Amino acid sequence: QVQLVESGGGLVQAGGSLRLSCAASGRTVASSSLGWFRQAPGKEREFVASISWSGGSTSYADSVKGRFTISRDIAQNTVYLQMNSLKPEDPAVYYCARRIGCSQIVATSYDYWGQGTQVTVSS
Repeated sequence: QVQLVESGGGLVQAGGSLRLSCAASGRTVASSSLGWFRQAPGKEREFVASISWSGGSTSYADSVKGRFTISRDIAQNTVYLQMNSLKPEDPAVYYCARRIGCSQIVATSYDYWGQGTQVTVSS
């Protein structure tokens, strides 16, 4: 059984920063690629970033490239999403998920999901 628990969401002013954490547990999670998605009200869940099991390979959505950084602490089984220069279009519930499929950007490639953490940006 894989468990993913996100934390670190909150309210921040536009231009500010937040760091999200995803604590992962389970027998195979250390050898799995993990990703972050987000979902705003009335919108589909969208890919934000992903990272390989070793941390050596990362991928980002164009909308966050240059502002967000994904990283992982293998020893702590934790994945982070550092979000800088937050914009009014960034608010959403942010989810951490484990990837089992080929595509990094498609939600159906991920099998286990956390409960999500809310990010709110004030202008």
